[in-house]
Amino acid sequence: MKKEFAVIGLGRFGGSICRELSREGMEVLALDLDEDKVNEYRDIAGHAVIADSTDENVLKELGFTNIDHVIVAIGDNIQASMLTTLMLKEMGIKTITVKAQNDYHEKILNKIGADHVVHPERDMGKRIAHNIISNNILDYIELSDDHSVVEVKAGSKMSGRTLVDLDIRAEYGCNVVAIKRGKEVIVSPMATEEIRESDILIVIGADNDISRFEKNLVVED
Repeated sequence: MKKEFAVIGLGRFGGSICRELSREGMEVLALDLDEDKVNEYRDIAGHAVIADSTDENVLKELGFTNIDHVIVAIGDNIQASMLTTLMLKEMGIKTITVKAQNDYHEKILNKIGADHVVHPERDMGKRIAHNIISNNILDYIELSDDHSVVEVKAGSKMSGRTLVDLDIRAEYGCNVVAIKRGKEVIVSPMATEEIRESDILIVIGADNDISRFEKNLVVED
């Protein structure tokens, strides 16, 4: 069953997460008070609405109680960020990721129940979007506009199979450049190398190819 996400705040950071989640085929509800920003995302997100996230009734009317993961990416209004986070927590949202303005803001967010707190100046939206999609996607580093390196944890879909069985290069156009296994690092692994559960694979490729690889072999059903 596909997860449902909501992004509150469509500035540069929230917008990049919204774009990436939508590009990955996720169902996204985008929310902002700024009409121009909402109009910009009407054709990107599944739903884009002008609304005040500090109004609990509005959130309930929009169906937030059915959302799996909410990303609070409100700009400079720390009070609105905290109030929104608190209400989402009280509504029983499973996972809440919040953008922090500073370390003090982060401390408060942690105290009121945010599951993940991120700093946009330290964490790019694209990387966070991939981390949000699956716990098995550990890191995502852009090499260029359309090529990246992804670090993924092997789950049940890859465990017990060799690289030649998975045929990652032919099927997805990606290359496994290394495997981390505990303290051991296997560089340029042989095609006959068998993947073990919790191995960490370092994979390089075009963004579109990496996306197909993640959906088929990394994201657990």
